[in-house]
Amino acid sequence: MKFGVSILSIVPMRSEPSDLSELVNQILFGEQYKILEQRKKFSRIRLSHDRYEGWICNKQVNEVDKETYKNLLSTKKIYTTDILDIIKSDSFQTIVLGSVLPELNKYKFSISSNTYSFEGEWSSKLTDKQMIVENAMMFLNSPYLWGGRTPFGIDCSGFSQIVYRFNGIDLPRDAYQQAEIGTTLSFVEESEAGDLAFFDNNDGKIIHVGIVLENNHIIHASGKVRIDRIDQQGIFNVEEGIHTHKLRLIKSII
Repeated sequence: MKFGVSILSIVPMRSEPSDLSELVNQILFGEQYKILEQRKKFSRIRLSHDRYEGWICNKQVNEVDKETYKNLLSTKKIYTTDILDIIKSDSFQTIVLGSVLPELNKYKFSISSNTYSFEGEWSSKLTDKQMIVENAMMFLNSPYLWGGRTPFGIDCSGFSQIVYRFNGIDLPRDAYQQAEIGTTLSFVEESEAGDLAFFDNNDGKIIHVGIVLENNHIIHASGKVRIDRIDQQGIFNVEEGIHTHKLRLIKSII
């Protein structure tokens, strides 16, 4: 088994070993993974924080030995909390919101043989639901991107996953997986700001997730990260005058 860690700001993860294949996820700076299979141009990897699998270009693979990988897994997780930030090693490099900085100490951290300096804002501990709402608002109006996990393009479950990350909680990658954890609530009125609401299609499959806000509103990624109303039927888009998503259940995670 081989191991890796991303030292690029955003690495596309694809469903098949081809540049033309569907984007299904993104790897952010500092995230670790196992290398499951290697081919001439692509490698199939499994992310450590949510076990999501996909293919990445070999030119963007950064291998580390098993000991380094285990050390990175066991270190205290620190996440960047600005939309964009700068780290410096031999040169300057931009990183995005939610990047991982292992063992940041006195504005410095190391990955393999590289030592970086960082002077931006970060988060590392569990906070209350109100902080989930504040973090979610940083993504408002971010464009929707299938497989995206950044303010420059994000999907619904990537949005909930990265927002909860700032609060010390690792959610699974997909909406249907996220719906399997936490405590189920019976009614919208029982929910609190920061809870997760899940929505299904006509076949009963969960296909969408959003973060509940106060006063029967929800923030979610649909076209862009937006705020809409929510009731027992689902998400109501005032502009269109229709329910756009059918409510399946609400979960309290914290």
